[in-house]
Amino acid sequence: MCLIKPPVKKNTIPIDLKLHNDIRAVERARFAHQVAEKRRLIKQYKMERERQQKLEEQEEIKRSRKELIPKAQLMPNFDRPFVPRRSEKKPTVPREPKFCIPRHKTIRCCRMSCNDMSGPSQLQHLPSSVEKTEALYKNRGLQ
Repeated sequence: MCLIKPPVKKNTIPIDLKLHNDIRAVERARFAHQVAEKRRLIKQYKMERERQQKLEEQEEIKRSRKELIPKAQLMPNFDRPFVPRRSEKKPTVPREPKFCIPRHKTIRCCRMSCNDMSGPSQLQHLPSSVEKTEALYKNRGLQ
């Protein structure tokens, strides 16, 4: 009897594996490259802007230095000498000062009446502004 040999299987060929980590690493490297490129462009733009600003400031300094150069001024004309004239305004008329104090500005030192107080520290009645002005007129003889 003869034994039948089973058929020989071919060697298995390994399948190329694609892990998620490998795919993610490639995407991350691409993103990092884009970010680095953007930063480089922004840095270059800032440097260019600073350079332009320095040039403008230097031009402004040059312009201002040219303007600050002292220049001779014209001589004044002395053909017609200045002759002062008398003023046409009337002189001021002096007035008497107002010594009276308005009633709403008088000092009210206490709310108690003079009758409530007793002893030597009693406040005397303070004259009102009307009484003060009448006294001034009597002293000057204007009444």
